[in-house]
Amino acid sequence: MQYQAPANDLRFLLFDVLGADKLHELEKYADATPDLISAVIDEAGKLAAEVIQPTNQVGDRQGCSYDPETKSVKTPDGFKEAYRKFVEGGWTALDAPLEFGGQGLPHTLKFVVDEMVCSTNLSLGMYPGLTHGAISALYAHGSEELKQTYLEKLISGEWTGTMCLTEPQCGTDLGLIRTKATPNDDGSYAIEGTKIWITGGEHDLVDNIVHLVLAKLPGAPDTTKGISLFVVPKFLPDSGERNPAFCGGLEHKMGIKGSATCVMNFEGAKGWLVGEPNKGMSAMFTMMNEARLMVGMQGLGLAEMAYQESLAFARERLQSRSLSGPKNPNGPADAIIVHPDVRRMLMRQKVLNEGMRALALFTGHQLDLSVAHPDESVRENADDLVQLLTPVVKAFLTDEGYNNANWGQQVLGGSGFTQDWPLEQLVRDGRIARIYEGTNGIQAMDLVGRKLSLKGGQLVRALFAELTGYLKDNPEAPYREELKGALKSLEQATMWLAQNAPKDPEQAGAAATPYLRIMALTVIGYLWSRMAGVAGQQLQLGEGNKPLLEGKQVSARYYFEKLMPEVDWLLKDIQTGKDSLMAFEDEHWVA
Repeated sequence: MQYQAPANDLRFLLFDVLGADKLHELEKYADATPDLISAVIDEAGKLAAEVIQPTNQVGDRQGCSYDPETKSVKTPDGFKEAYRKFVEGGWTALDAPLEFGGQGLPHTLKFVVDEMVCSTNLSLGMYPGLTHGAISALYAHGSEELKQTYLEKLISGEWTGTMCLTEPQCGTDLGLIRTKATPNDDGSYAIEGTKIWITGGEHDLVDNIVHLVLAKLPGAPDTTKGISLFVVPKFLPDSGERNPAFCGGLEHKMGIKGSATCVMNFEGAKGWLVGEPNKGMSAMFTMMNEARLMVGMQGLGLAEMAYQESLAFARERLQSRSLSGPKNPNGPADAIIVHPDVRRMLMRQKVLNEGMRALALFTGHQLDLSVAHPDESVRENADDLVQLLTPVVKAFLTDEGYNNANWGQQVLGGSGFTQDWPLEQLVRDGRIARIYEGTNGIQAMDLVGRKLSLKGGQLVRALFAELTGYLKDNPEAPYREELKGALKSLEQATMWLAQNAPKDPEQAGAAATPYLRIMALTVIGYLWSRMAGVAGQQLQLGEGNKPLLEGKQVSARYYFEKLMPEVDWLLKDIQTGKDSLMAFEDEHWVA
């Protein structure tokens, strides 16, 4: 089936719930009028359905191919043309800085486009997606000379960017990297080492690829405090000379086969320092945090496509009769959508997808406020929320996005297991999102180990203030008591961590994943309460899209009845501590 962008839901969220229709009142986003935002939604949906989606299956079936003689990579048929149209439409420049050729539009709009692209071809979307992170890192940390050299070409999409962190002996523990950077006489550095799992490390979509590479200077500490960041182009911009940064091969993967995942060998390649020596991790985290938000949108995008496919199948597939009597008496059987268990799978997809979309766009809106609002206190509060919620968006949206793709596949039964239907590809493609840019366990540890204590706990206090303020200001809010109970559980879990984690870090490790889920479910509950409230008001006034608004009210009821109660046992999981996790001795595992 052809993808249908969730345009009505996006407008409802952006304009009626989150207030993104007022972003144009901020000087930085004066051009982001409601009409422009609406046009972006429509045009991005058209691009995704008509240009990007047709490349998805062929990308999976063909994959990328590697030529060992030329050390070059060919992308699947149709990718170059689709990428060209993406670039010609200005989509690579959507929220990029104006001074380097960007459009300077709100980050929230990029979130919208990211979801649509990831719904229709995750592999293709990764080429411009990682480039966007490279743009942000260079813009925030690069010298003026580096910005002038690289940003305009990256923003235009004429060049693409990569993020080179992982090596054969280290992934999460980047202090173990061995790639070296030796100073050259001309102020550049000779980069030597091997990086693995590099997305877009080599391909044929553009003429030049700009690698951001973590490496160690001579005499640097053997920890993450000894890591520096370098920009290493495939071709030197001034001379056009080929830099010895070569692809050594492609990874053979479960999914995202149209994305070139490369082994990259840097053989004395010329690089230039980005930011300060030994401060590479802070510069890289600018790119990494952006990538984590993008990966969250990957989870949501795949889940949306899985929902659309499984809903269409369930409405057409005839099997058995409804338990309450025939619904299609003139046909041989009823559509399977009448069966409660099929509805359970569809409702879980729909309600979580819409809740996750709300969480993502709420975070995107806060990101826009953090850079554009004239009030410093508003900017700081918004930035606190973005920092806190980034690991939540990455982990929860990819965990539940993958689960929803599985539920979509289950709706199709045996058909979902075959290549005749797209669900099996969605499941394979979605699996990686829980792993790369920091596994979801690492996201949970980042939340518990760093974000909760950052600025003396100010980040989590900002979230508590957001939710308690809503409850105080809205005494008639839908599902107020349920939300109040979830917030209490989140506060209790936070207090438990504050009391136990400093004395025993393993307690934090054991509690991290359930804590992240409590936070995600609670914040999504807050947003479902807001959505239900707005829907009720509009229905009372006879405004808006009646089926959408009535659906929102039913969906909110489902969320609070069927999904929010998970918070209760997650709190128990945390409060029972690490003991049953850590009690096994080595011999117990294989007894």
